[in-house]
This record gives sequence, structure tokens and C-alpha cells, in this order.
Amino acid sequence: MASCAVKGGCPTDYIAVSVSLLSIILLLTRSALPFLIHKVPRPKGSSFWLPMIQVFASFNLLLSIVLSFNFLEFRKRHWWQSCYLWAVWVEGPLGFGLLLSCRIVQAFQLYNIFVRRRLPPIRSYIFLPLILLPWIAGAAFIHMKRPLNNWCHMRTQWIIPVVCLHALYVAALVGFTGAIRHIQFRFHELKDLWRGILVSTSAIGIWVVAYILNEIHDDIKRLQVASRFLLLITASIFVLVFFSISSSQPLVSQMSLRKKDTREFATMGQALGIPDSGLLLQRESAPVIDPNEPLDKLLLNKKFRQSFTAFADSCFAGESMHFYDEVNELHKIPIDDTVRRIYMARHIIEKYVVAGATMEINISYRSRQEILSTPDLTHPDLFKTALNELVQLMKMNLAKDYWSSMFFLKFKEEASMRTIGHELDQVNGWNFSPRLSSVHGADDPFHQEHPSKDSGHGNHDSDMQLRASCQQ
Repeated sequence: MASCAVKGGCPTDYIAVSVSLLSIILLLTRSALPFLIHKVPRPKGSSFWLPMIQVFASFNLLLSIVLSFNFLEFRKRHWWQSCYLWAVWVEGPLGFGLLLSCRIVQAFQLYNIFVRRRLPPIRSYIFLPLILLPWIAGAAFIHMKRPLNNWCHMRTQWIIPVVCLHALYVAALVGFTGAIRHIQFRFHELKDLWRGILVSTSAIGIWVVAYILNEIHDDIKRLQVASRFLLLITASIFVLVFFSISSSQPLVSQMSLRKKDTREFATMGQALGIPDSGLLLQRESAPVIDPNEPLDKLLLNKKFRQSFTAFADSCFAGESMHFYDEVNELHKIPIDDTVRRIYMARHIIEKYVVAGATMEINISYRSRQEILSTPDLTHPDLFKTALNELVQLMKMNLAKDYWSSMFFLKFKEEASMRTIGHELDQVNGWNFSPRLSSVHGADDPFHQEHPSKDSGHGNHDSDMQLRASCQQ
């Protein structure tokens, strides 16, 4: 026991290393399963890379504990085995500091979006390094003073500042979470943040006790073995539970595998419970569509809008119409329902407005910047300028081709059939509109064929006509 307590390789050491390895495997599995099993599309921006950085930081934290606390019996002959590399840099700025900083960035985003009602004033990829600066400065200072002995243990006077730095980041997370405690979130973000704080505080409490015992009482061999065992086991549980508690739902991240988060919705409006979202009300006699009327007036008719959207999708130019539909969903939310309006506005911005979005719309730089720099995400005219630009753009291209397309002919045929069968439709009751895909491709979780009442014959000719109408 005495020799392995100093050199490493005790039976409890191998048990703790096995638990940490299992924790990393579970962590990687949990982060990849939504994409492999549920075919969740990879989110863009901080909704994706922040959780991935947390996985990287968790791995660094566990590996640094294993290599700096003598869990494995090997001689330190190379520079990469240095105590200052693993116990100072990898454990601090690249481990625990990076892990807590990612969660602070998420809480900071929630605070700006839901309390200040505006997009964060600083990008996440800039804010994250700024938060890490105290860790980097602390690691550089320790590296210069070199207070570690041959067993990577610090002297007593260094332990208190190190523990205070760890506690400072937990306190910052508590501060941001307390600032948003009054917000009535739709996807349990506040509850998840408090759970994360509880888990991290409990783990850090046990961790600090084990760390102090390991650092101060390095002459008691049994205590050394027991304290480092507790240290690694606690860290393994901490990183796994901490990642499992998702807090990025308001950024429309789909990293969670919990059943409550795997419900599929055709639109964000349905997820938020917006009345009549994605529904067609009881069928009524369709009004006569006059191609000479302004397009913005014609789009008020939902049947016409559905047909026009299907045509735009067939021409691979449907992002403008999908943006139009989602802005209409936003207008259905009452002005005083600020939380749901923020959810919807944030969803529209991430999906259509930001550069590189999955369905980025073609609007002017000025309109885009007005939206991204808005001081109020709940403003009723937030997307008005962009919507007007897109309607004018569709008037000049899509609308002209639509009137000569098979989609318009089908629309007129269906309109006449609905007029004749109006009384029968009233008996049949409500009718649900089909889900329309916002992206093309077999990997789209909401992709379905557009409805067609034509029989199997003539499909090839119809497809050729549709292609020709889009290319005119």
C-alpha cells in the first residue's frame, strides 16, 4: 500500500480509472446518439459547439486528474508528463475552467435574450475566451512561481486561492441564474440551470475536501489513496451529470434524449402552442384568385399560400415563403406574451437571418443588421422590412412563373372541387394541412411528399413541366 500510494497503481486507482473511462464513453454516446438514432439535424452556432466544448473540457478534466495524481504507475521522463502541464494548464483553463465557462456563456445568453430582450452584445466565441482569462492568468502565474513538488502537490498557502477561483465561477453561474429566475420558460431551462448548479456545488464540495486532504496530508499513505479515489470518482460523476442537464433549449438545441424533448413538431409555432399553428380551419368556399391582385394580398389566403409555398419548394427557393409563414405565426402571439414571442423571434433569426443559417433569406445588409441589433426582440415590426423586401423579390421572379405552373392549375382545380363539395366538407369537420418541409433531402425529419390528387400516369410529364416553369 505504501509503495503504490506514492507511485500509483493501487487496486482502487484502477477502479477509479475504469469508472472515469466509462464516464467518458457514456458522455460521448450521449452527445452522438441524437444525431445517429433520432437523425437530429446538427444545429449551427453556439447551440452545437458549446456542448461539444463541454465534452472536450470534461475529457481534459478527468485525464488531468489521472496523470497528475499518480493513479498509474509510470516514470515521468518526458516533458508532456510534467505536473505543470496536467495539474495546472489542462485541469484549469482547459478542464474545469472551460467546463464552467461554457455553462456561464449559456446563462449569459439566456439573461440577454429573455431579461434584456435582445441578442447578446458579444458573440459567444469572443465571450468564452474572455471568461477564461482569469484561469489563463492564474495558470501562468503558478507556472512561473512553480510551487508544485515531485508529486504534483501544492504548498498550503496556494490551496486557498485555487479553491476560491473554482468557487468564483460557480458563484458567477449562480448570479446569472438568479437574474433569470422570474422568467416563465417553456422548455425547463431555469430548472436545468438550478440542477446544474446543485450538482456542481455538491461535487465541488466533495472534490475540495478530497483535494485538500490529498494536498496537505501527503504523509498519510492510506489517506492519499482514498482521497484521490474519491476525487476521480466525484469528477467522473460530475462531468456526466453536468452534461446530461441541458440548458440550451432556448437556442433550439436538440442535444437532449429525454422523452419530453423528442416530440416532433412541423413548426416552432406548434412547439410553442400557438393557436391554429399549421392548421386549416373548416373548409369554406375558396375565393376566386386574380393574378392581377398584389401578391401580399393573395398570400393572406392560406390555401393559396400553401400552393405557392409548394411551388417555391419545387424551385429550391422556398426559404422566403417559410420565413413568411413563421413571421405570421409570430404575429399570432399576443404582444404581452413576451416569452413566447422571444422564443419565436430567436428561432426565426437563427433559422433565416444569421449568416450561414440553414434557410438563409436574401435580404439587404441593412435589414439584416436591423434585426440582429434590435433592442427589443418582442417588437411587433421586427421583421417588417425584411418581409417587405422578400415579397417584392417574389413578385419579380417566383410569382410570374407560378401562374403558368402546374401548381396553379392544381390549385384552381382543387378550389373548384372545394366549392362544389362545401356542404360535405362542413359535415366532415376539421381538416389538417400536410406538413411542409423547410429543407430538401431524405435526412429532413419533417420531410413528406407534397400531396397530389393526380393518378400515377403522367407523373413524368408533370415533373418536366414543373422543372421548365422554375427555369423560365
